Amino acid sequence: MLSFFWLRCLLKMVKENIVVPEEILSFCCNGLQGSTSPLRAQEPGDREEVPGAMASPSPTRNPTEVQMSQLVLPCHTNHRGELSTGQLLKWIDTAACLSAERHAGCPCVTASMDDIYFEHTISVGQVVNIKAKVNRAFNSSMEVGIQVSYEDLCSGKHCSICKAYATFVAQGPSGSKVKLKPLTPQTEEEKIEHSIAAERRRMRLVHKDTLKDLLSRSPRETAELETRDGSAAVPAEKTRVESVELVLPPHANHQGNTFGGQIMAWMENVATIAASRLCHAHPTLRAIEMFHFRGPSQVGDRLVLKAIVNNAFKNSMEVGVCAEAYGQEMSISRRHINSAFMTFVVLDQEGRPCTLPMVAPEPGDGERRYREASARKKIRLDRKYVVSCKQTEVPLSVPWDQSNKVYLSYNNVSALKTLVAKANWALASEKGKVRMYTLEEDRFLSFRIEMSVHIAAGQAFSLLSDLRRRHEWDRHYASAELVQQVDDDDMIYHVVSQKLSSENKPQDFVILASRRKPCSKGDPYVVAFRSVTLPTHPATAGFTRGETLCSGFCIWPESEETSKVAYYNQATPGYLNYVTTNVVGLSSDFCATFKACEKFLLKNKEDLIVRL
Repeated sequence: MLSFFWLRCLLKMVKENIVVPEEILSFCCNGLQGSTSPLRAQEPGDREEVPGAMASPSPTRNPTEVQMSQLVLPCHTNHRGELSTGQLLKWIDTAACLSAERHAGCPCVTASMDDIYFEHTISVGQVVNIKAKVNRAFNSSMEVGIQVSYEDLCSGKHCSICKAYATFVAQGPSGSKVKLKPLTPQTEEEKIEHSIAAERRRMRLVHKDTLKDLLSRSPRETAELETRDGSAAVPAEKTRVESVELVLPPHANHQGNTFGGQIMAWMENVATIAASRLCHAHPTLRAIEMFHFRGPSQVGDRLVLKAIVNNAFKNSMEVGVCAEAYGQEMSISRRHINSAFMTFVVLDQEGRPCTLPMVAPEPGDGERRYREASARKKIRLDRKYVVSCKQTEVPLSVPWDQSNKVYLSYNNVSALKTLVAKANWALASEKGKVRMYTLEEDRFLSFRIEMSVHIAAGQAFSLLSDLRRRHEWDRHYASAELVQQVDDDDMIYHVVSQKLSSENKPQDFVILASRRKPCSKGDPYVVAFRSVTLPTHPATAGFTRGETLCSGFCIWPESEETSKVAYYNQATPGYLNYVTTNVVGLSSDFCATFKACEKFLLKNKEDLIVRL
């Protein structure tokens, strides 16, 4: 069409005896032969502008980032006109998989999904916006972070729906594992997620052990089986659902493996039916427990999906659902694909949760599932309270017990790693080799002190992670007693300070010390400290109980015999005056203490080598 426009111009110019430029004449002739070449050759580096095309990503954008926007149509919704959670899970898994494959450069499969908490429902006509990007790549697996929000096109309102973390495994020919290239984070947010991804991975690996440990210490008796209105409890057997699905090509990826999101959607469907059979209403899915895919299923497989209500609490119920696959109609053996636990609520007209009937579990396995559901609820609350909320929303001293030890340890280390990754540190002073930086953010003033020390990073890590030796170089410490060895990486100390409080009494602290060795090259050695509450060590009249929110050491190897040692502290109000006095230069106490730390490390490194 463009060539005919130029042809009309050419005819007009000929009629009016106007000299026609050679370039236009050539272009028109070529155009009549089907060419769409521009008037001049495209120079190297020139970019062709396509009208209406989306602008290319900015240079700083994460190359693994994938954005998906979906308009919610009636075919995506339930009877209430709200987006089906199963459909949302399919979109989440698809976006996350595309992000993983961008980094891996090969097909990827869903290995696991962390807890997902759905904050709002999405109505027909609204837009779902999903952003997924790889946070960190390990050997053959990677963590993908997913953010989901909705957009109301009429009002322009945006609202967060959920945040999720999925683990994907890269697959080579014949299903072999592929070694992944490392990912280099660029922005402050990416550096934080990259650093904390190692902690989330650690938490996933011990999830089963946490549940087993809690069950071993819980009473085995089942609670009284009466409903809250005094009538008989509903037998769990009445909520049982079984359904079968045939895996067809649209349900699978290019390798023929069933999409993880499709399996989750089918599981959500049968779980909703089971929940409805208990409450005789239309339930709303509020949360999905962390789960793992045990193995793949392929096109042609039959997937058997089973669901049953495990336990019903006052305003919520847990539904257990599993997926098994078999290849032929007469096949006897079935492959366990996945198990998941979903939490449902029933909302009234005003959106308030309704009271639910209780469940009478079946003897044997039913009673086991009933007890496990109670334990999982306890773990979910701990995980949501300690892990999911912002650092500023976590109280200074969280009660420590066996059931939340993993999550307190995670919070302890991730808080320090988050502080380390902040970008706005400002140099406050420099004396010799000691440099002091400050960070003003929200209601906190944080500081870091660092210096290079002629000691191997592993040796400095061993010496600084034992609080019982801190009094040898830090004059503020009078003593530190190890009161509980949680595991190889976590210890709880009772610390007594030399400093007197405003009540003219010495201060004491109960501190959780969490230590981590590098997960991969470039990671530091980490020793994190935070206050906890122990029933065995309550506050006493002889001391003023102090608290620390976030502090600790990060140690980076600079060479085989030299390390950069940095101490971080997010100052609490009781510590603020002391910090600001050092920051403005009215005191050199910080500098003197850190130089004493260097002398301690140099003095004891040879003894440490001998002991090792």
